[in-house]
Amino acid sequence: MPRTEARKAAAVVSLNIGQAAEASGVSAKMIRHYESIGLLHGVDRSDGNYRRYDESQLHSLRFIKRARGLGFSTGEIEELLGLWRNPRRASAEVKRMAQRHVADLDAKIDELRSMRNALSDLARHCHGDQRADCPILEDLAATVQRT
Repeated sequence: MPRTEARKAAAVVSLNIGQAAEASGVSAKMIRHYESIGLLHGVDRSDGNYRRYDESQLHSLRFIKRARGLGFSTGEIEELLGLWRNPRRASAEVKRMAQRHVADLDAKIDELRSMRNALSDLARHCHGDQRADCPILEDLAATVQRT
């Protein structure tokens, strides 16, 4: 076999779902899910109808895992995958998505910080002893009545 053909043959990877899960760090359940919602496509099947994954799909799974780790939604990941696969993409579009996501994360951080401060203040005013009165429960009850 000529050298280039041998390299091509070596580059072709065919892994079952368990092997793909191990190689990508994505659980088999999530791999099936990503395939079912269209994030992962082109998955071949063996003669016994078992899924077979190649290097390209492993790379996509790693991409998806990293994007999930950064908090991107499934829809955003779908869009990012489309951009990644498009050699004519404009990096400005990718940057715009990243900046929008950073702004969303900042808003969530502000919201969580506000929640933390409110709860911390309530806990500071609670005696935490055998008494029945509790400013935390009183505040929660007052909130329920206002809605």
